[in-house]
Amino acid sequence: MILLRENTIFFYLSGFTDIQIWQKPVAKIDIEEILKGCVKGSRKAQEQLFKLYSDEMYGVCLYYSKDYTEAEDTLHEGFIKVFQKIDQFSHKGSLAGWIKRVIINTALEKFRKQHKLFALGDESDYIDDIQEEKVTSDISTQDLINLIRELSPQYRMVFNLYAIEGYSHKEIGEMLGISEGTSKSNLARARYILQEKVKKYFYTSDFKDAK
Repeated sequence: MILLRENTIFFYLSGFTDIQIWQKPVAKIDIEEILKGCVKGSRKAQEQLFKLYSDEMYGVCLYYSKDYTEAEDTLHEGFIKVFQKIDQFSHKGSLAGWIKRVIINTALEKFRKQHKLFALGDESDYIDDIQEEKVTSDISTQDLINLIRELSPQYRMVFNLYAIEGYSHKEIGEMLGISEGTSKSNLARARYILQEKVKKYFYTSDFKDAK
């Protein structure tokens, strides 16, 4: 389980199946009027929508980007698509959820253009290396984002889609044009690398505190 809060993350590396992401509540405003304005192409309405959700969506972009510049590019490209497709919002789910899907799809499109995923071999080769004991630590949101960004693009994308967004390996395979086995092997390797990074992170932190 990974529980993201405003300042602290409880990071359980023995499993990534139950994820809750804290989100800052949106102030009460007339969303419907803003949506109507966006459908009409109102720049003022678009600016209001961007101000409402840009911080939250920037956080999403950071998980799918190698650095701040790429995250900002994805954010702006994503919102351009949001404005272009705003009339497709069905009101059956949350607006934030719909915008998030557009943003993630934008990140996926960029990824598919820049990278290719290859199977790493038998996923059991990596699963056997992962310790089943639970590693529980408090780590700041920013530090966790930095550790995830250190993963290779292939590992980072699969990890985020599975552990953060909750997609199945079958769904990830369809999104990225890879097999379920390739998705599983990339996730297994990403989990192992993150475990090692977290252990190293806290070993370094404890060493500094001991000085």
